[in-house]
Amino acid sequence: MKKINFALIGCGRIAKKYIEIFHDKLIENGQLVAVCDVNFARAKETAEILHVSAYSDMHQMMQEQGDVIDVVILLTESGLHAALTLSLVPYGKHIVVEKPIALTLEDADKMIHACDKAGIKLFVVKQNRYNLPVQKLREVYDQGLFGKIVMGTIRLRWCRTQEYYNQDSWRGTRMGEGGIFANQASHYLDVLTWFLGAPLSVFAKSRCALVDIETEDTGVAIMTFKSGALGVVEATTAARPFDVEGSFSLLGEKGMAEIDGFALNKMRHWHFSSPRPDLNISLEEFSEDPPNVYGFGHVRYLNHVVDCIQNNRHAFVDGLEGRKSLEIIEGIYQSIDEGKEIFFKDS
Repeated sequence: MKKINFALIGCGRIAKKYIEIFHDKLIENGQLVAVCDVNFARAKETAEILHVSAYSDMHQMMQEQGDVIDVVILLTESGLHAALTLSLVPYGKHIVVEKPIALTLEDADKMIHACDKAGIKLFVVKQNRYNLPVQKLREVYDQGLFGKIVMGTIRLRWCRTQEYYNQDSWRGTRMGEGGIFANQASHYLDVLTWFLGAPLSVFAKSRCALVDIETEDTGVAIMTFKSGALGVVEATTAARPFDVEGSFSLLGEKGMAEIDGFALNKMRHWHFSSPRPDLNISLEEFSEDPPNVYGFGHVRYLNHVVDCIQNNRHAFVDGLEGRKSLEIIEGIYQSIDEGKEIFFKDS
């Protein structure tokens, strides 16, 4: 099959993960052909590693490379996702957006509508769904072996110092990046909604504990879901001196499981009342040891993108699916701002 050609917009921190993947040729039938960043020196440095073309203007890149590019990956600050997506739609290329899809539901809906109207696939990166323990958990969940779900819990304890926030002017701003809930916790809220379903209400509190930024670095939220399950969210980038934990636990009437590690990468607890032999797993078999919080899911996710385009398959996490965690994020911030429990509109 013809290789799928990717272009990358945004050569900052998260781009290093993508550079590594393409440099090591880990995407079957996929390759990078161009990169773009408003900071041309950064784009050029990235391009030299990968031996591809560098640009500081995405429109110039699309005009010169449009016949070659199949997919554009947006790795810019979250606040630009909507505007850049809408500007890219006329070029007719599929679009991959790093989390979150946008910072407001209004912007997300504009992106989804524009891509649907143009016949463009919109992918939202939620790589933690591809982690081995998460996949195993979902397999058993889909078989109904947890029974009635009682509660899901997220714990995110990462370290982001002032130095991290000083790297770019948009970091730690409400309009550029969002806070701990919109940025770092986005993947974990996605996993929570993937298992617990549609939310009913949320009540949240936050504070900025250890750094000088506009948004929060620490927050908690209590959620109710239409299924009757409860959700508990604890998220902070004020853990010191390093990343400690990124975990998810699921409790049901017939069993419970917990995935921890610093990025949902290790199966810690796995207990069921059913005597089925296939539930007697080795925790080590479904645990991974990635070098950083990004884990190994990006490789699996990008291979999925290639498969969807080559075989015209439906995206595992498209715009509508990516919108679900954003709905919760928006509800969390509304609760923080208004100091009360927020009920979701379609509840």
